[in-house]
Amino acid sequence: MLATEEFTRFPLLMWEKVLSKVKKSVVFMDDKCAEALHWSGGAATLLEAGARNLKQFSSFEACGVNEPKAVFVVSTLLKGRTVDIIKDIISLSHFQYCVVFTTVAHSVHLLVNKVTTEMEGSPVFEQFEEKLCEWMGNMNYTAEVMHVPVVFAPVSQQLIVAPPFAHLFPLLSPDLEAINEKRPEKRRFASLNDIDMHCLPAELQIEVKSLASALNSMFEATGTREESFALGPMSRIIAGELANLPQAKNRRKTAPNKASIIFVDRTMDLTGAVGHHGDNLVEKVLTMLKLLPGHVTDVQVDMLELTSLHKTPHSKNILAPGCLAQIQSSARSLWDAMLTSKHKEGVIEVRRQLVEAASKENLPIKMSMGRVTPEQLCSYIQLFRSSRGALESHCGVLQLGLATAQTLRHPSLPRWDSCLAFERLLLQALGDADFPAVLRQLLPLMKPRGVEDTSASGSRLREDELGPDELILLLVYLYSLADETQPADHDTEEEEELEKLERDLIGALTLVISRETELSPLLQKLTGCTNPEELTAERVHSAVEKMFKTLRGLSSTRNHLKQLRSIYTASDGVHQVGGTQTLTASLKTHVTGVVCFTRIKYEHYHSFNISQVNTEYSF
Repeated sequence: MLATEEFTRFPLLMWEKVLSKVKKSVVFMDDKCAEALHWSGGAATLLEAGARNLKQFSSFEACGVNEPKAVFVVSTLLKGRTVDIIKDIISLSHFQYCVVFTTVAHSVHLLVNKVTTEMEGSPVFEQFEEKLCEWMGNMNYTAEVMHVPVVFAPVSQQLIVAPPFAHLFPLLSPDLEAINEKRPEKRRFASLNDIDMHCLPAELQIEVKSLASALNSMFEATGTREESFALGPMSRIIAGELANLPQAKNRRKTAPNKASIIFVDRTMDLTGAVGHHGDNLVEKVLTMLKLLPGHVTDVQVDMLELTSLHKTPHSKNILAPGCLAQIQSSARSLWDAMLTSKHKEGVIEVRRQLVEAASKENLPIKMSMGRVTPEQLCSYIQLFRSSRGALESHCGVLQLGLATAQTLRHPSLPRWDSCLAFERLLLQALGDADFPAVLRQLLPLMKPRGVEDTSASGSRLREDELGPDELILLLVYLYSLADETQPADHDTEEEEELEKLERDLIGALTLVISRETELSPLLQKLTGCTNPEELTAERVHSAVEKMFKTLRGLSSTRNHLKQLRSIYTASDGVHQVGGTQTLTASLKTHVTGVVCFTRIKYEHYHSFNISQVNTEYSF
């Protein structure tokens, strides 16, 4: 019987291979591998295994004469920039022993080097070992190169993520156009569903092959004989690549455990990613707090409440931030409760564990019942700063408590309820009117923040006022339901009306973004600008036009499905407002006992529905 613990234990088993080589070494690690390690014990596991230091994988790093051993852990091919950085570090140091771990399998290295035949041993890695010795200055020194898939991070017993593949996203309509541009007119694809692996750009092919190889390693370690199902063009390509791996074919002949594996394109169910109907505490924490630098799965927790420092503009630069990834057993149990419970239950559990921790340390806590407030949580947390021992014993619970308090008092939290209210109104409108009429309801909302609204007294600058991020999410939400809620035959007049309305929306949203005084990560990604000074009306307008071009393609992503095609539920006489059902929830009625791989793109959608993770694995 295949146990869930076998999957969550797999990332730790892979890191043990790295830990076996780090004794008396300096470890150089890139950001993607560092994030995977972050959820598997963090830097402390390396130091406990005997590592002397952990450094960033950068050409600006090096080691002294008394540091003869180095271990490199990278998530990339041993080519190009990666090789240059390794060479730079070795050239500036005095190593006599180098170990290189790459998450990219040797078979992928062979394909990149245009070797299609099976070869004994690992010739690409062996050649790189010789280069390492050459760079160290003595061919008698020791060099080792090996593949270890340290790409998975066990966020909880029910959720595994793959940070190195966070940027891998399903194909969209602009991708189809880009692929067709390079093909003869008679051989162009009619839809995304016609695209196969060999038509993808070389870089994307490497990503898909690397993911398939990593999944195969996981199934091999857990003795899994999978039966794959796919929903969406990209998922079909990944599932096909996994099925055709020679190593996978051999494994399936002898693996004792059988499992159904479902790959789901995120674009099949964007309402679940961008909607605000999820009543979950962790979902709100991940949405409100800033990401840790270099991370896509964890956030920064301000630790000021645990010190005697006064809050100033510079105080955040003095203290290292806390995070959600914890190793203490009490913190892990609290994290699981926050992850799988409803918002109210999660907040109550945070308070309960803070009270319990304070009681264990005999701290003078004042009990109060009723509604949990951020001020109440902070008052409990501040009791611990007077005792260093208590801080160390309960640092995990305290960080999760601070994350909860900072989320509850975040100025953007009222917008969550505003977005939820608008989503419900738009859903109801979709059942009663045509798509242009519903889309037009967003136009009055698209005004620069702080602009006077003649329909209401005072300024529009309110905490619950929707900003450009929320407006974009509402657009994604609407367009992902557009085709499903409307008749298939659109007349010419309606098409013209929609085009005119989209031009108005593009102009209005361009003005809203251009007037922003600070760019969110989503706006930075959309415009390609890191600060408002770089913005121009032409640049923003061009970016918004491209976004609408992509939005139009979202509405037809489920058209090829025979089942699971609909996630919209129209309103009836009993329920005033219609609703949506996540595709993952729909799958539960069709398949049981599955491991579900759903790629979540954090940079594109700053919130994601995590309310279902107690029954699936999601990637």
